[in-house]
Amino acid sequence: MHFYELHEGDDELYADVLLAREEEMPADEFFDLVQGIRKNVQGHHEEDTLIEAIAVELERNYAFLFISDERVTAAVNVSTDEDENFLIASEDEFSALGLANADYRGAFAEYVGEDGGSGDD
Repeated sequence: MHFYELHEGDDELYADVLLAREEEMPADEFFDLVQGIRKNVQGHHEEDTLIEAIAVELERNYAFLFISDERVTAAVNVSTDEDENFLIASEDEFSALGLANADYRGAFAEYVGEDGGSGDD
């Protein structure tokens, strides 16, 4: 399995999507394919972002798997502090709350540097 990323945004707002594909595609070919799709979908797509629109097209026509929030089964908060480790959400919890199609999933991990600090300095 080979993995690819699409990034969109500027210094203040940033988003990315992940894609997977069984067969490897050289980076320059992937770039050219993405640019061609971008030109075709830009300005008239139904998805929330341009990168999501490109990812949908890559999945539909080019054997990529768009790893969207809808495909996440569970999200876990991970920390060196035992009390901060917990299941954020699972598919069953989303359904029980009536949020089965909500986009609230994510996983967070606290970074602890070599010196034991959190990396926030």
